[in-house]
Amino acid sequence: MPHDAHSHQNNHQHNHLHAHRHGDATHQHFFAERSQSVLAWALGLTLFFAGVEVVFGLISNSLALISDAGHMVTDSAALGLALLAQVIAKRPPTAKHSFGFGRSEALAAFVNGLVMLGVIVWISIEAIQRLYKPEAVQGTTVMIVAAIGLAINIIVAWVLSHDKESMNTKAALIHVMGDLLGSVAAIVSGAIIAYTGWMPIDPILSIFVSLLILKSTIGVLKESFHFLMKGVPHQIDFVKIGEDLEATPGVASVHDLHIWDMSPGQPALIGHLEIDDLLAWPRILESIKKMLLEKHGIDHITLQAEVLRDEEFGEAECNHQH
Repeated sequence: MPHDAHSHQNNHQHNHLHAHRHGDATHQHFFAERSQSVLAWALGLTLFFAGVEVVFGLISNSLALISDAGHMVTDSAALGLALLAQVIAKRPPTAKHSFGFGRSEALAAFVNGLVMLGVIVWISIEAIQRLYKPEAVQGTTVMIVAAIGLAINIIVAWVLSHDKESMNTKAALIHVMGDLLGSVAAIVSGAIIAYTGWMPIDPILSIFVSLLILKSTIGVLKESFHFLMKGVPHQIDFVKIGEDLEATPGVASVHDLHIWDMSPGQPALIGHLEIDDLLAWPRILESIKKMLLEKHGIDHITLQAEVLRDEEFGEAECNHQH
């Protein structure tokens, strides 16, 4: 068979295996509708002004401005990762990745969070050193450059806020909000130094901004780690679902139950059910699917029915005695 014909046949088979039929879950495992333009614009603006702040931060010798520049450099990397992750996440499932690539967004968000922690630690150490040994700072230069940076950050935050569904875009937005606070701190620092000459304000405000963004960064790390480890979605009560399954008429018990997000906001469930009568399984399954969708918002369900073991063992023992 020619190579092209063979590839076409394989692609057709992959599409057939990944296709959803009537009664299956309605969601897709990839995000074809997401536009990368939001992140692309944000990346371009942030990367440009990151270079500007690095240069003027070194010229003015301001830690507040350098830390803000550091935030913006980190933002550029974060936005670049986010953009790459959304491109990857749009790819449909393949023969080797049957779930698609939606999890790449959480991975990028987790990496972003780790990088941000590193930046926070660096700024804090540098600021503490400057508290003991203050250095001269050009307050007016800091104030002007930081004001332009604030305007850039507001524009980038506004652009990113238009994508409310992506976990990864939310992580990138947190980076930008940290930048915005950094710009405000740099403006205040520059103004105080320009009008009073009090140099310690520069490292003090740098530490303050680092503490403000630490909480949000930890939140992103927790959320992305939970998703990557296939944790039970926060909005779902695992124990309650087990109880509801066992309360379904015809179901004797539930075991090997697992619930996780296949992609953000799209929960899936698999499990084994012991039932009284296999002939009643179609009716029981239909009832369970309706209950899980209406009460718990889960429509991607894979359940295996098993005949009640205790009943089988009881019958076997009874026959042996006879």
